[in-house]
Amino acid sequence: MVCALFSLRLSSRSVPGTNSALGLMNQAQPNTLPVLSQTKRSTVFTSDAVTQGIRVRVVSRYDSSRSNPNQNQWFFLYTITISNEGSVTTQLISRHWIITNANGKVEEVKGPGVVGEQPILAPGQSFEYTSGCPLTTSFGTMHGTYQMVTAKGEQFDATVAPFTLSEPHALH
Repeated sequence: MVCALFSLRLSSRSVPGTNSALGLMNQAQPNTLPVLSQTKRSTVFTSDAVTQGIRVRVVSRYDSSRSNPNQNQWFFLYTITISNEGSVTTQLISRHWIITNANGKVEEVKGPGVVGEQPILAPGQSFEYTSGCPLTTSFGTMHGTYQMVTAKGEQFDATVAPFTLSEPHALH
């Protein structure tokens, strides 16, 4: 599996609806809240999960300019925003992806950081990047985890909720 770096951005901004009390509440809740949706303007798919105050939002879309369906080559872009809604500075150390195509073939990808970076996120900061995923089928799914470490040395896995990779007409 070859994923390509397209762009990345680190920003420091307030996360709507968060304050120190909410940040502490998010950290204390080990839950993961996946949300899947599809918009009408262009076919994009999203997922959203919060683990110990780290929110991972994904927007994925089909890239027709890099795809060749006649040769069973489909390419998908995904933009991920990782936001620290908690109260403790946290660093992304590594990633673990599970990619499944329409035929049920599963591929796992593990490695340090994301797009060559191991971002450190202070409370209220976000890191955004865009990457890509080739498939040999017109649709599939991705999900996984980011291995994180807090400034206090505590390690945890931040969940990346499942998201869809689909050519616009592939889903019914």
